[in-house]
Amino acid sequence: MTIHGDHPFLPPESERSPVRRLRGRLPSPVSLWTSSYDGKRAGLTVSSMLVADGEPGYVIGLIDPDSDLWETLRQARTAVVALLGAPQQQLADAFGYVAPAPGGPFRLIDWTDTEWGPAPTGVTTWAGCTLTTPDPPEVGWALQVQLEIAHVELAPDEVPPLVHRRGRYSTA
Repeated sequence: MTIHGDHPFLPPESERSPVRRLRGRLPSPVSLWTSSYDGKRAGLTVSSMLVADGEPGYVIGLIDPDSDLWETLRQARTAVVALLGAPQQQLADAFGYVAPAPGGPFRLIDWTDTEWGPAPTGVTTWAGCTLTTPDPPEVGWALQVQLEIAHVELAPDEVPPLVHRRGRYSTA
């Protein structure tokens, strides 16, 4: 058996979507969106997102409509959006469903229950948000989910943020 450094199911670059390849060349923040409803927790690693400043502020992200996160978020109407740093790379992979997480990704670390959902312990920056509409528009393969920011936690910026570009992680 040989272990390769590349993803085993990734098509050759020439066969990939040029739009996806363009997006892949942009550095993207690595965030973890979590929500809980009726005792069920769900989360998803999200890199296709932005934060819009204002009163109120918003987080806008592209979410897979078939994900457990969307089902739970739509019911709960609240979420935690946590910005991940280098120490949380394994967490990002587990919630991105590209790495194993025996017992599920919520068992990898401790969590703090907030009024917006579970917040990962040890993450220095996160926002508690509320869903603005249960029927967001479809954009390409995803739903364009808009969350209104209700609360922000900002600890000292000692951990560089995790960035995703061309299928690889780095720190900014």
